[in-house]
Amino acid sequence: MSTTTSVSSTPSTNAELMARRRAALPAGLGQTHEIFVQHADNAEVWDVEGQRYLDFAGGISVLNSGHRHPAVVAAVQAQLAHYTHTCFQVLAYEPYVALAEKLNARAPGAAAEGEQRIHWKSFFMTTGAEAVENAIKIARAATGRPGVIAFGGGFHGRTLMGLALTGKVSPYKKSFGPFPAEVYHAPFPSPRHGVSIEDSLYAIEHLFKADIEPSRVAAILLEPVQGEGGFHIAPIEWVQRLRQICDQHGILLIADEVQTCAGRTGRWLACEHWYEHAGIAPDLITMAKSMAGGMPISAVLGRSALMDAPAPGGLGGTYAGNPLA
Repeated sequence: MSTTTSVSSTPSTNAELMARRRAALPAGLGQTHEIFVQHADNAEVWDVEGQRYLDFAGGISVLNSGHRHPAVVAAVQAQLAHYTHTCFQVLAYEPYVALAEKLNARAPGAAAEGEQRIHWKSFFMTTGAEAVENAIKIARAATGRPGVIAFGGGFHGRTLMGLALTGKVSPYKKSFGPFPAEVYHAPFPSPRHGVSIEDSLYAIEHLFKADIEPSRVAAILLEPVQGEGGFHIAPIEWVQRLRQICDQHGILLIADEVQTCAGRTGRWLACEHWYEHAGIAPDLITMAKSMAGGMPISAVLGRSALMDAPAPGGLGGTYAGNPLA
């Protein structure tokens, strides 16, 4: 029996493959370019017709290290020689623990001295949406509160909770409701949209008066740099004020770094800039996308006392922290 698997069957044009795609796949699965890739290397891709392109999409912020980085390929090949899956909650493996240790050591405040040092813990999922959902689970378990405040223009995934948190209706939320309750939105500060820092903070105070008392809010969730919202950077003064609001009311601050992690802002985590410039650290951090060079894995990092709040069995997933990823 042959063990060779062909990467592609009979050669086809992009147009022919698009016709097959439309017949076999749902219309809701959008496609930006009517191009089918044949192979890729570093920052370049070649389509099935032999045309060469520079890849400025990077799999939607997933390929910081480029297509088929030799170190990534070598790591996957080496792991294939040992095992591909056990489900960590059933049969554990050391690389999972080693990765958690590395991430914990790089989180803001992990290297500080004395009482300033923050002890982090982490665990793994498969997608960014899963990481966000689990961060909300942890926040609710740790605080005993249901409410979550997110921001207009934010994107937090395509699951129902992810969509509830996402601050953009079309195309993500359209026709998919109703969504999970106790999620509220405030405007994200953006000079381009005429929203000041004070406007955003006033909206949060208005939520506290009109929709949900702060003692019922578990977390405030934000992206250090909004992607889907138009690449808006969270102003450090605004983040400082959010930290103060959270500390005043016992609310957790969650940094959704699914898109900004893995060096995209000049630091491994974008919230490292917060810590360096103002001593601000979030309580929980989500990661995904580029952290594994194209392999599907995500992470939730959090202050250890918060991470230990869910009972054993409350966290996990069948493929979570897959050995190859």
